[in-house]
Amino acid sequence: MHVFYADHFILPLPAGHRFPMAKYGRLRERLAVECPQVRLGQALPASDGELALVHAPAYIQAVQAGTLSAAAQREIGFPWSPAMAERARRSVGATIQACRAAMSGEGLAANIAGGTHHSYADKGSGFCVFNDAAVAARLMQAEHARQQRARGPLKVAIVDLDVHQGNGTARIFAGDESVFTLSLHGEKNFPFRKEPSDLDVELPDGTADVAYLEALERALDELERRFEPGLVIYLAGADPHEGDRLGRLKLTFDGLEARDRRVMDWAWQRRLPLAFAMAGGYGTDMEVTVQVQMNTYRVALQYHARWTAATRGGERAAVTAA
Repeated sequence: MHVFYADHFILPLPAGHRFPMAKYGRLRERLAVECPQVRLGQALPASDGELALVHAPAYIQAVQAGTLSAAAQREIGFPWSPAMAERARRSVGATIQACRAAMSGEGLAANIAGGTHHSYADKGSGFCVFNDAAVAARLMQAEHARQQRARGPLKVAIVDLDVHQGNGTARIFAGDESVFTLSLHGEKNFPFRKEPSDLDVELPDGTADVAYLEALERALDELERRFEPGLVIYLAGADPHEGDRLGRLKLTFDGLEARDRRVMDWAWQRRLPLAFAMAGGYGTDMEVTVQVQMNTYRVALQYHARWTAATRGGERAAVTAA
């Protein structure tokens, strides 16, 4: 299974900053040691043209040149640096590459970072500079239109299970019938001014495994009633975990693993390629966040194995028929 990373671009954050930058490198280290089925690849940077499928050119240029205002940097939550700009491009690039791998027949692929759903077309917010899922969705639609025009337009479902609402993604795709935005999030958590997604499921503080999984099941049922995607982009946030500093929900390791399994099984049953990003995770103990994410990868590898077996079975059948 292809997994893309950009954790070697380290942001020079001030001491005491609450963003756990080290979690990405730690996750990659554990994947390399514990999951030999994972094929790790360095993310390529998204180009200006790719970013401009979603983002305003003036904003792209301000990030690249370091001319973001102090207020804009505060809203993002990161001070500008060359590493910040490069990491933001590569975080988008990793999701693009994961989508391409998933759609090329692999079925599942991933971005070790990503899930930057608070970024709007013309500004960043909440530790999000560029919106990787939005850019990847738009680019996959464009590439599909060039390569498989006869099959009709590509529809994309963004299943956002970060504990925080995907406000930037919702705003970018407002009124767009080719992209369905689903966000299952804490009702009283950040962002405090939310944007309407195609389907928002707001959960009270303290929501635990059973209630969460029931809400997810209803949401997937409604998604299926209203939309027929050809690609799923899944934001597998670790921050609904009970040990998260910013989450305010009470999901256990088992609950989050069941969540991942349900989303991936939903996609598998419909033979929908799925690319996933890790989104948020702010555990009091960083290793807890990394463990949640490792569990997501272990579930994903099981479904990737199913895709691989099905593909090989199809190849054998084609050879026999020939």
